[in-house]
Amino acid sequence: MKANKIFIMGAFAAATLCGCSDSFLDVQNPTGEPLEEYYTTDAHIQEALNAAYDPLHWPDWGLDQYNALNIDAEILADDFWVGGETPNDMLNWQKLFNYAGDENNTLNSLWTVDYSGVKRCNDVLKYLEWGKDLTEENKKSYEMQARCLRVYYYNMLWHYFGNIPFYLQNLETPPYTAPQYTADEVYNELIVELEAIIESNVLPMRWEDSQSGRTSQAMAWMMYAEMVMYQNDESRYSKALQGMQAIISSGKYALNPDFANLWTEAGEWCSESIFEINYEDGNNERGWASPLAVGGTVLPTLIAPNTWPGGDGWDKGGDGWGFLPVRVETYDMFDDADVRRDATCWDVRYLEGSENDYKKRYLDTHIWLAKYRPFTENNKDAGFDNNLNYNNNYRYYRYAETLLNAAELCVLTGSGNAATYLNEVRSRAGLGNIDATIDNIIEERHLEFVGEGKRYWDLVRSGKAATVLVPDAYGVRTNSWTVNKKYIPIAQAEIDAALGTLVQNEAYFN
Repeated sequence: MKANKIFIMGAFAAATLCGCSDSFLDVQNPTGEPLEEYYTTDAHIQEALNAAYDPLHWPDWGLDQYNALNIDAEILADDFWVGGETPNDMLNWQKLFNYAGDENNTLNSLWTVDYSGVKRCNDVLKYLEWGKDLTEENKKSYEMQARCLRVYYYNMLWHYFGNIPFYLQNLETPPYTAPQYTADEVYNELIVELEAIIESNVLPMRWEDSQSGRTSQAMAWMMYAEMVMYQNDESRYSKALQGMQAIISSGKYALNPDFANLWTEAGEWCSESIFEINYEDGNNERGWASPLAVGGTVLPTLIAPNTWPGGDGWDKGGDGWGFLPVRVETYDMFDDADVRRDATCWDVRYLEGSENDYKKRYLDTHIWLAKYRPFTENNKDAGFDNNLNYNNNYRYYRYAETLLNAAELCVLTGSGNAATYLNEVRSRAGLGNIDATIDNIIEERHLEFVGEGKRYWDLVRSGKAATVLVPDAYGVRTNSWTVNKKYIPIAQAEIDAALGTLVQNEAYFN
């Protein structure tokens, strides 16, 4: 189902931070009222809150760079090639794939997007102090939604860049710089903040359908478990497990019986969906001249073959750019009985060499990610710039991950029935039971989440990255991942703008 859009653009809604150390844009609202007079009503504070959600849908394309969240993570792992038109297409992805990124080839727009989100969340929290007609219930709800969203944006920055500027109140005086925290300091700040949000019990475990897309108690718990497990914070494993069990026992979520249905429009915000980023093709304002406006996503265009001959639900001449072709080894790792294989891999090798074949691009395998592949029906309602406006929601947290988190945390804490959680996921896939070991759980996550941006982080946190992410047999990835590659380079433009207060992740270059 298509939920309400929880992002509303407007010049009056919130100012955008273009870089952590850049100055803020002046904010003018339509009535000309000062901000402290405008943001006093419930309705106007809701506008600011909705604006704080808006950067969620910016990363796929905006601010002069593509940063589709799954592609950013998957190119660092081992299931896909970068692809594209040539080895220089999206050079930052090509370099990061080979662990050779630099200050000019990194995820610079993702940095801007997430700090824009942080800034907007801070705005909401400031405006709540001015509120005059808010009920206490609404005030607490808006506060916890904004705080949870702020953790989300910082969590993204923490995962990729580690050592980042950190602030909980907006920078209002020149030179607009914030102290750079170490990755461990950022974690310590965020995990305590998440605990406070969770313990407030203000957010519902699941929102009603008309409000799907807002931060929830379940989404907060999923972030909590993700961060605790990535940090290998043994002191919080038990609490993270309690959170997974709270989601499970709530009865608000369940596996979708049909894995393939998860990736259709009908599968959006189904029983398995804990958090999705909403996209819509109808009534789009988003276009190539307005990338940050409300509308659809370019992800299906990014990850599809070029000059499609027609068929499989996608009309002839489909405009794909050939990024993220699936490695043959990824297809082959699935058991023939595993229903996830064909729902994950769009295998069009039957076209290869035929007169109906499409135009191959760099490292094309004729296997593509089915989970977000294009269908004509998914952008037919866009009024313009259709290839930027597919309606595929981005699935961020699923109940399957809750179960696999719970299984792993059970093993790590020596409590609970890990096998029950693990084998519930396998049963849905059409597979038999296996023992709940850490290796088996990590491998099950590998099969379950191909193309969802989970694999790389699992390899890093489990200590497997250094042995798995090594040069391939084809001479494409020539470098090995090493622990100093955990945090990618910060863009030189951000370092320059920070006036000496921001230090590069120099370890990456060693």
